Amino acid sequence: MPDNRFKKTIDDLVRRLRNNGYIKSEEVERAFRAVPREEFVHPDTRNYAYRDSPLPIGLGQTISAPHMCVIMCEALDLKPGLKMLEVGAGSGYHAALCAELVAPKTTDTPGHVYTIEIVAGLIEFAKANLKRSGYEDRVTLIHADGGIGLPEYAPYDRILVAAAAPSIPEPLIEQLALGGIMLIPVGGRGFFQELMMVKKDEEGKVTQKHWGGVAFVPLTGKYGH
Repeated sequence: MPDNRFKKTIDDLVRRLRNNGYIKSEEVERAFRAVPREEFVHPDTRNYAYRDSPLPIGLGQTISAPHMCVIMCEALDLKPGLKMLEVGAGSGYHAALCAELVAPKTTDTPGHVYTIEIVAGLIEFAKANLKRSGYEDRVTLIHADGGIGLPEYAPYDRILVAAAAPSIPEPLIEQLALGGIMLIPVGGRGFFQELMMVKKDEEGKVTQKHWGGVAFVPLTGKYGH
């Protein structure tokens, strides 16, 4: 749970996120309140953990703004029992947030989050954050090229890509389960991309929908920039 000294700041932020239409469900609000965001940022930015803006985590990477995290959680319709793949673990925060939704401690049918990080220097940082915060049993962190996915654990009910790709990697579409949903930013290396929602129906038909403008760090690796 978050440090008590952040309680008022969290309450204020949750109220703004609800008023602006970002938090829509009680479950996403519960998850957001449960994950100690201050444990997933660098010590020198800890006091800004609940500011609604991205924060640097080193090596040219960032932790996404809270509103973007809840937008993606709401859009993915995360439920207990789902198996999820995240591309771009960063500090581990979003994986923990998703784990609170697919594998809450209260469920008898927990899902699991597999998260991939290509930047080797972030692996130990993210692992330590997840362990300290109590999520290492619900999140599996792997150092790999996220655009290739993790075929050994596929298919995934949900896929979240937290880095901008020039196009949607075919391996991720292949690893999406029937009835599954993927969110991925698509565009250039600059500060504007389009968030795309990809759905695969029960017959395997794939559809894509534009979900709005976003700004993410670029995806690297085989299917990246």
